[in-house]
Order: sequence, then C-alpha cells, then structure tokens
Amino acid sequence: MRQQPTLVDAAALATAVLDDLVVATARDTHEAISRRVHGTVGLGLGPAGRPAEVLHRGIAATVYGALGVSLRGASAGLSRLAETGLGPRLEDGPRGRFVSAAVNGLIGEELRRERPQLAIEMAVRRDGRDVVLTPGQVAADFRDATGQLVVFLHGLCETEDYWRRHRDRLGSTYGETLARRGWTPVYLRANTGLPLRENGVVLASLLQRLVDAWPTEVTRIALVGHSLGGLIIRASSAVVADGDAPAPWTRLVSDVVTLGTPHLGSWFAVGADRASRRLARFPESAAFGRIIDRQAPGIHDLIEGLAQDVPPLPHARYRLVSATLTRSPRHPVASAIGDLLVTPRSATGRDRRGTELFPGAEVLHLARTDHFGLLNHPEVHTALTRWLAEPVPAAAAG
Repeated sequence: MRQQPTLVDAAALATAVLDDLVVATARDTHEAISRRVHGTVGLGLGPAGRPAEVLHRGIAATVYGALGVSLRGASAGLSRLAETGLGPRLEDGPRGRFVSAAVNGLIGEELRRERPQLAIEMAVRRDGRDVVLTPGQVAADFRDATGQLVVFLHGLCETEDYWRRHRDRLGSTYGETLARRGWTPVYLRANTGLPLRENGVVLASLLQRLVDAWPTEVTRIALVGHSLGGLIIRASSAVVADGDAPAPWTRLVSDVVTLGTPHLGSWFAVGADRASRRLARFPESAAFGRIIDRQAPGIHDLIEGLAQDVPPLPHARYRLVSATLTRSPRHPVASAIGDLLVTPRSATGRDRRGTELFPGAEVLHLARTDHFGLLNHPEVHTALTRWLAEPVPAAAAG
C-alpha cells in the first residue's frame, strides 16, 4: 500500500509550483519587457549597454536566480521530509481532501508522473476513505446493501463531499433521499485531471469489480454524474470487455442522470484555450499563456466534450439536467454562459444544427441556479425520486 500524502507533500508541491510558475513567469515577463524597452537580448545575456541597463540586468538575474535556487532547495528538502510520513495526512479532513482534489483536477496527469504520492486513484469512497473492492470489505462497508445501486461521480476538482452541499439547509442529500426508497448510494472519487477517456476505462473496470464484489445480486444500476463526472460516465459505458461486447455491468444500467454536464463542451474551457493562444502571441504575455496551457488533459477535454462517437447505452434512460442563472434558458445570458460554466445546449446535448446526442432523453431545466447549485437541489430530489421509481426498461431487464 502506498504512503498516504501529508501536508508536507502539499508544501513541497507548493514551493515547486511557486518557483515554476510565479518566479519563472515574473522572470520571463520581466525579460520580455526589458527586450522591448532596451532592445537587449535578455536579462544578463544581451550586449553591453549603458551602465544603468547592465546593472539592471545583473540585479534582476541575481534576484530571480536566488529565488529559484531557494525555492527548489526548499521543495527538495520538504520532499525528503515527506518521505518519512511526517505531518497530518491530507485525507484526514475535508479541507485536505478539497486541496488534493483541486490540485489533481488542475495538474493531475503531471502529479501522477512526477509526484505519484499526491495523485488520486479512482475509488469507491466511504467515510472519507477508499473501499477495497473485495467481497469481505465491501460487505463490511455496505451492511445494508440492496440490489439497486445509485453511483455518484463528482465533477472537475471536486470530491465526494460535494454531494453534501447545502445538506444543512435541505435536510438530505440525493443519496439519502434514494436510500429511503431502496437504493444503495455509492460515491466515487476520481483524479479529474487525467484524460477523459482514460478515466472512462478506469471507471468501467472499477464498476465491474464493484458488481463482482457486491454482497447481494445487483439487479439495477443508476449512474449520476455532475459536470465532468457525467462525461466520465459516458466514456465508461463505451468501453468494451471482449471484442465488441459491452462490459457486463453496463447491462444493469437502467438510468443515467447528468447534472450540468458539458456534453458539447464548456464555453469557459473554450475561452481559456483561446486566451492562452492570444497571450502566447506576445513575448510580454507568453508566460501567462503557458500557465493557462499547463492545465491538465481533463480540462482540455472540456473544450469539446464527447461527440456522437460515444453513443448512449441503447437500453438506458437518459435524464439531462441543465441550469441557468436566468429564469428562461432562452435568455441571451443563459445562451452565453448558462449556469456560469455550461450552457443549456451543451448540458442537453443539442447543438445549433438540431442534432441531439440523446434522442428521447428527458430534460429538466433549473432556473436561477448556478453550476454548483445542481449538486443538491429540491427539484432534482423530486425528479430523482420519480425517475428511479419507474420500472426497469424491458431491454435492460432482459
């Protein structure tokens, strides 16, 4: 079993990022401005100029160099200290889990490659910890297991704790509401910075292992995804097991519910991509463009979403929930920014040409609600209760 990350690991990462992004960005921007103003080649590297310019370049190079050496040394020292396991674990509290999920969402693939102890591995979660998918452990963690599983997967930079948002105000969560009606809620956590389709493969494997280890026969599965989580769910259902046959667990899926999922991409991700390209055109702003472009593949995948090459499961019912800050989804503001991150067209998979990714799907629109208001909304409680009370489709039952 790998060593659990601690706050010291997080501090080591923070100092490395400070050097790599903040100091390097300031240095490169300073150098570009110096070239523009003085016509020099670079800080400390240009041709001899006036004494003031030479002195300026020398001081700047010394300062940035000293800062870089200090931060890299601090990061290396903290990394060695972290190897001893010193310090509180990130997983011991919701704040640490929030930091871990946010960083993984932003640079998850980079963490897996360079700091694997900080990289989240997709898992079933229970009481703030991973559940080992063996029959004995699953039976111990799900003592009241039923044959009906409702699986919840969060969005970008989120954790399973996000499904409890506003519980103090509403008195329940989606999982608790459905548990009172015979469903067993299962919460997952994923490294949302990994490529979307890779996460889909991992999720498909995880769900099959969960079904195989479940303490009673699984008769029905409902999948609920918020934002990027809905895309990962779609990607997982397209994974084949043997040849062209779908994975066995997919035959048990009766319902797929997506909440604010950017099926056709997120305008925010598109805007960030365009901004990085524009900033890269000018030396004075190129370093800032590199910061935006450093974002993880999971964020890049939000630019386009998932197209028709990932079709819906033919026997499952799809329920698509969108939200807008305005009362009407046809309002110009709603059409432009939707719930702040995803527009109604993207959330329902309907493009401007009239093409529908989910023909026959039921659509629910939530007025005056933002992207995170979808996580625990009274209208969604009502809709989930109604949707999952409906009988299993004949094709799925067979």
